[in-house]
Amino acid sequence: MAIPEMQWAQVAEKIGGPLVYKQIPVPKPGPDEILVNIHFTGVCHTDLHAMNGHWPLPVKMPLVGGHEGAGVVVAKGDLVTEFDIGDYAGIKWLNGSCLACEFCKQADEPLCPHATLSGYTVDGTFQQYTVGKAAHASKIPNNVPLDAIAPVLCAGITVYKGLRESGARPGQTVAIVGAGGGLGSLALQYAKAMGIRVIAIDGGDEKKALCQDLGAEAYVDFTKSQDLVADVKAATPGGLGAHAVLLLAVSEKPFQQATEYVRSRGSVVVIGLPAGAFLKAPVFDTTVRMINIKGSYVGNRQDGEEAIDFFARGLIKAPFKTVPLKELPRVFELMGLFPPNDFVEYANARN
Repeated sequence: MAIPEMQWAQVAEKIGGPLVYKQIPVPKPGPDEILVNIHFTGVCHTDLHAMNGHWPLPVKMPLVGGHEGAGVVVAKGDLVTEFDIGDYAGIKWLNGSCLACEFCKQADEPLCPHATLSGYTVDGTFQQYTVGKAAHASKIPNNVPLDAIAPVLCAGITVYKGLRESGARPGQTVAIVGAGGGLGSLALQYAKAMGIRVIAIDGGDEKKALCQDLGAEAYVDFTKSQDLVADVKAATPGGLGAHAVLLLAVSEKPFQQATEYVRSRGSVVVIGLPAGAFLKAPVFDTTVRMINIKGSYVGNRQDGEEAIDFFARGLIKAPFKTVPLKELPRVFELMGLFPPNDFVEYANARN
C-alpha cells in the first residue's frame, strides 16, 4: 500500500490540552524501527495523565498520546529482521530502550534509564501511522482481531507482569484489589489461566457478578464489609491470608491494609498509582512475618509475548467499545467521570 505524506492525529499542543484533531507528517522509520499503520488504539488513564503533565517525568510537547496501538507493518528500517511488511504489530508503552545497559541486559528493559515511552516521551498511537523500535514492538498473530487485542498491549501485560512478580504459584491464592475494574478483570482472567485462585476485592453487586463470572472464588465488598482484613483472611485456605496481593486501587487506603491480610512470606505487589499516595506498613510485622512489598511496572519483551499468547489462545477477553479517532476528546471526558480502572482500558479509538 502507498504510504501518504500526511496523516490525521490527535495532538496535545500544550500541557493540559485541548486535543487538536489535525493533519501532521507521517513519520519515517529509522534503521531499527518499524512504521505501523494503526488500526486500533486503546485509551488508558495514563494518556490523560500525560496530556495534563500529572507525573514527575518530563513529557514531550506537542504530544501525540497513546500507547496501546495495534496495526499492520507498512515500512521498516534496513536493520529490522523481526518483522516483515504486512505483519500485525503492537506498539506498547515501552517504545524502545538502549538494550546495552545493566537493566536491559537482565531483561529489565522497562527500567532502562534511556527508555522511550509511547505517548509520553515520543509520539504514540493516537495517529494513523506510528514508529516504534522493532525490538520492543510486539508481534501479533495475524488471526487475532486487532480491536480486541489493543487493551492487552498495556493493561493485560501490566497485570500479567504483576502476577509474575508476585511469585504466586498454581493452587495458591492472590487477592486482587480493584478486581472488577479494567485492569482487575484482566488480572483475574490471567490468574485463573495460570492456575492461581482469586479473592476479588471491590465494591458493589455489579462488580461482584462480574468477578464471579470471571472465576473468582470469593468476593469481598469493601463498601459492605465491617472488617475487610478479617473477611479476606477468612476467604483464604486455613484463614492464613492470601499468598499475594495485587494492588490496582485508585485510592490510598487499600495500600495501607494489604500487609494485614497477606500471608506470612507473602508478597504485596503495587501496580495502581493513586495521586499523592504513600505506602505504610508496620516494621515489626513486615520483618518477623517476612512480607515482601514490591512495585511492578510494565512487562519486558518476553512478558508481552506471553501475555499476548494467553489472549491468542482464547483465555483472556476484554470488553471494549470502538469510536472514531476524532472522538477521542469525548473518551477523555468519560474518563473524568468514571474511576480510572473502570472505563478506560475498554475504549479503543479506531483509525
